[in-house]
Amino acid sequence: MRSVGGSVESVVVVGAGLAGLSAALHLTGAGKRVTVLERENTVGGRVGTYPVFEDGRHLYDIDNGASVLTMPNLIADALAAVGESFDSTIPALDLTPLAPGYHARFADGTALNVYSDPDEMTAEIARVCGSEEAGGYRRLRRWLASIFDAEFDRYIDSNFDSPLDLVSTPAALRDTANLVRLGGFGRLGSRVGSFIRDDRLRRIFTFQALYAGTAPSTALAVYGAIAHMDTSLGVYFPKGGMSTIAAAMVDALVRNGGTVHTGVEVSELRVDGGRAKSVRSADGREFAADAVVLTVDLPVVDDLLLRAGVPPRRRARSATVASPSAVVFHGTVPTEVTQAWPDSHHTIDFGEEWAETFARITAPRGRGRLMADPSLLITRPAVTDPSLRVVRGGIECEPISVLAPCPNLAAAPLDWGRLGRPYMREIQQVLEQRGYRGLASSMRVDHIDTPRTWADKGMLDGSPFSAAHLFRQTGPFRRPNLVHGVDNVVLAGSGTTPGVGVPTVIISGRLAAERISGGATAGLTTMSIPMEAGAVAHG
Repeated sequence: MRSVGGSVESVVVVGAGLAGLSAALHLTGAGKRVTVLERENTVGGRVGTYPVFEDGRHLYDIDNGASVLTMPNLIADALAAVGESFDSTIPALDLTPLAPGYHARFADGTALNVYSDPDEMTAEIARVCGSEEAGGYRRLRRWLASIFDAEFDRYIDSNFDSPLDLVSTPAALRDTANLVRLGGFGRLGSRVGSFIRDDRLRRIFTFQALYAGTAPSTALAVYGAIAHMDTSLGVYFPKGGMSTIAAAMVDALVRNGGTVHTGVEVSELRVDGGRAKSVRSADGREFAADAVVLTVDLPVVDDLLLRAGVPPRRRARSATVASPSAVVFHGTVPTEVTQAWPDSHHTIDFGEEWAETFARITAPRGRGRLMADPSLLITRPAVTDPSLRVVRGGIECEPISVLAPCPNLAAAPLDWGRLGRPYMREIQQVLEQRGYRGLASSMRVDHIDTPRTWADKGMLDGSPFSAAHLFRQTGPFRRPNLVHGVDNVVLAGSGTTPGVGVPTVIISGRLAAERISGGATAGLTTMSIPMEAGAVAHG
């Protein structure tokens, strides 16, 4: 594994999202002096919060992005790098396993709970889809676990120096051959379909392709690893909300010698002799560094490098294909209204159309369209943590977030400044018609994100899911975390290896730290995370 080389004592990490905080913790554990710079006034990035004010006072905070937490042992590893644990930080991380992880509703009026426990899931599938499909699920579950086990250590949890790393040693060749034998380089949709025939089940075990930025019919079967994380390893929720993850990581970092500055926008990367010497903020401050970790989104990375005289070596930025985007709106609904809804933390409400939905949102440049029959994710965190309820105008309410996938700005350059609110109201009406009575009339919307707001934050083509996991943007073919032309700058985050999602960006931070420290970082732990019966902790 190549490292940045040279003597490194001080490191500046740009971005206090999960990737940046993971890198900072692992670097601090390796004895480096770390300074984290964050543009926003709060930490967390896509796992931060939006504060809501009413009548001049702070009313509540709502999670601003990622709401699905899997593989929390990776967070434990980052904390352990500096000798901390879930119990030692302020706030402490108190995780609740969700059972079910998801509640799935379908256009034909049926519904199915998704459990990580194999026996519970088998019984649920037998109840809804029949015993034959329950047997197919058992075989599918074993295959998903095999795919995950075959690829995790070498292809997700390791640094690549070259695509040749896939076959450079007998062990690597053996692992790659094993993935081929399992059908990992085939298509996810058809491989899942070889185990289960019920269209409802196929959706449950392939919708995760959206995270990879492709349709199930074209996604590589290796992305069954995401479905394994989602449906077998368990979904969790931290008391107080997803933002407590970043808050706990910051607390661990600062108490062990790290420094975090918020409200600092990095405007310049100063490079001399092929090495970064410092970063400069928009307000004129300069932070010296022996190495720099950039966790900001790819357009911001490329702009910083270009201004520093380091042009992109590989294909132009415009050639990078972004994942589909999403419209996400957050607000509150009175609990007297929500008590008649499905009582689940996460609900996936599938429209009747499926292949057409993916065709619309993953279409090539200029040909994307909005979903005609939308499939939606409704998140209700107070179902798991009632302390998140809020009194509004004397009425008890709960926070609600709704995510509607949509094409990115390259696929569909829509005028979201004009379209955002009307489209949100259209989605509300769709949910009202599907049985979420009172949502359209009673939801107080406090924030809405669209491809335009994501783009304004620097996200590639207005997508919070960054570069799509096409074959040419996957594994060793993805944007590398080493930067050609500058020896001591390393990337982390969803745009580089290993990819998109909470587990993978936490891994990316550790991989960046290893590039700087010159080897595996200290602090890995076998800490036991409470899992539902039958689930297996990996990583």
